[in-house]
Amino acid sequence: MERLQNKVAMITGAASGMGLAAAKLFAREGAKVAATDIAVTQLIEETRNFKGDILALELDVTSEEQWRIARERVIKEFGKIDILINNAGVSVHKSLLEEDLEGWNKAISINLTSVWLGMKTVIPYMQQNGKGSVVNCVSLAALVGGADSGAAAYSAAKGGVRSLTKHAAINFAKDKIRVNSVFPGAILTGAVRKHGVTSQEQLGKAFQNIIPLPPHAGEESDIANAYLFLASDESKFITGEELVVDGGWSSN
Repeated sequence: MERLQNKVAMITGAASGMGLAAAKLFAREGAKVAATDIAVTQLIEETRNFKGDILALELDVTSEEQWRIARERVIKEFGKIDILINNAGVSVHKSLLEEDLEGWNKAISINLTSVWLGMKTVIPYMQQNGKGSVVNCVSLAALVGGADSGAAAYSAAKGGVRSLTKHAAINFAKDKIRVNSVFPGAILTGAVRKHGVTSQEQLGKAFQNIIPLPPHAGEESDIANAYLFLASDESKFITGEELVVDGGWSSN
């Protein structure tokens, strides 16, 4: 299939997890992909033998200068940017009373400021092209108070991304730039595996009384496919929308 034929996509946080799954899926669907991550060595290794058009770039998403450099590299290599996937993020499980100012600022910077910087850097080029699609990764934590595992700063940042997405959708619709968001629920990612969880079924056991749809947890490809739909022309009349991928968790 070639749902992204002749498209150029820029994806953050692509060295592992949902970002890596999206980079490979987008390339299989015909896109030229600029996969970016601060862990560029890992990113290069993960994409080295992949048979698809993936350019691995180093990017600290909290740095405006690095965003500018990465954007110029993508424009030089591929000539344009049609799609921006703001996937990068980090969660530290500290409650509102436990969190300190340094941790708060770090969480806001990586999870929220990075999304603003990405759109601020890339959208002007989409305006020149006359269209574009931005997809921001939010979180169920922005919708459900108990879904953040006590991570207050993360929850606040993702709530900000939710609002910023709607702001951008309204303000850039006139430029034929669509801005949508994806809300992952319980997903088996590399970060989860670091805690000893090795399968969807194992993760799902912790959510079987919360998430109605078996196996009660999702996988990275579920989010990658959500990104793909919103990035593609299949969603050409959709903007400002929230695609929740949570197995029904938020319906409880």
